[in-house]
Amino acid sequence: MFTLGNFLTLSTFGESHGEAYGGILTNFPAGLDLDLEEVQKQLDRRKPGQSSIVTQRKESDTVKFLSGIFEGKSTGTPIGFLVPNENQKSKDYDHIAEYYRPSHADFTYDKKFGIRDFRGGGKSSARETLNWVIAGSLAKQFLTKDIKINAYVSSVGDIFCEKPYQDLDFSKIESNDIRCPDAETAEKMIARIKEIKKEGNTIGGTITCVLQNVPIGIGEPVFGKLQAELAKGMMNINAAKGFEYGSGFCGARMTGSEHNDIFNEDGTTQSNLSGGIQGGISNGMDIYFRVAFKPVATILRPQDSIDKEGNKITVEGKGRHDPCVLPRAVPIVENLAAFILADLYLINKIRTI
Repeated sequence: MFTLGNFLTLSTFGESHGEAYGGILTNFPAGLDLDLEEVQKQLDRRKPGQSSIVTQRKESDTVKFLSGIFEGKSTGTPIGFLVPNENQKSKDYDHIAEYYRPSHADFTYDKKFGIRDFRGGGKSSARETLNWVIAGSLAKQFLTKDIKINAYVSSVGDIFCEKPYQDLDFSKIESNDIRCPDAETAEKMIARIKEIKKEGNTIGGTITCVLQNVPIGIGEPVFGKLQAELAKGMMNINAAKGFEYGSGFCGARMTGSEHNDIFNEDGTTQSNLSGGIQGGISNGMDIYFRVAFKPVATILRPQDSIDKEGNKITVEGKGRHDPCVLPRAVPIVENLAAFILADLYLINKIRTI
């Protein structure tokens, strides 16, 4: 289960403190002019060390393409790529070789495989997501230019961006370290994360993503519903704890007469509580969803735990860790959404040939 996608697929490899991460992208359309600088730009948005509110691990995260691209164009053959790891400090993890950290994958990996790479979490590391950013930023390039995909941090702890996405200027997402387009809320979020970091603690929150100008008809009627594929993709992100689209859980408190989106004569709807998806298929309205992220499990303070033998021990995080995943998760959500949309777009295109 190291492959993402149905028709357009991404298979990945690599561990946090191994030699490199990489992947193979198959069924990518041939003959497309590819902007590889844009791919690197998206990786730069995800990489560590960007600000004081993320991990200070220093990685250039420079992608090298090995196959499937010739003279700047996709050839239709598998696109292979590689990103070397450059700044591992494996000794920071020697103390947990025999310990299980609370709320990490240490225990479950050991029980499932009988062996685990404890350096940086091995395969369970969120560093895996750089592969997804590469694949998504490539996939985005064969979607129509009209499609806009924007994600932003909509809450940190109990601090919420109260403005609806329609009232936000998405061009300001990159104007601050937290990637919230509302400046006043962003300041509060950043201050809260810095406060949490000083305490040796971590904090969670939510990311909202908006897909605009998506063609009508993307998504499948039974298995492969657009919202189901988006949910599956987002819930694969390491710290993700919840997914909702459209009215989400708020819709459960409404009546049918309150919730139904009434049609206009041109097929648009007066409201959009459906979140741009009906019957699992895009209807042309904005698609919007929200992903909840837990606090990072590694905290720089003592915690009770157990070792491999079941003995009670005390474990404390060391090294460089994110006090909050949200700023770096924004490009992951955006590019993963692009990959999922592109996969279903190609399936739809094949059906209509």
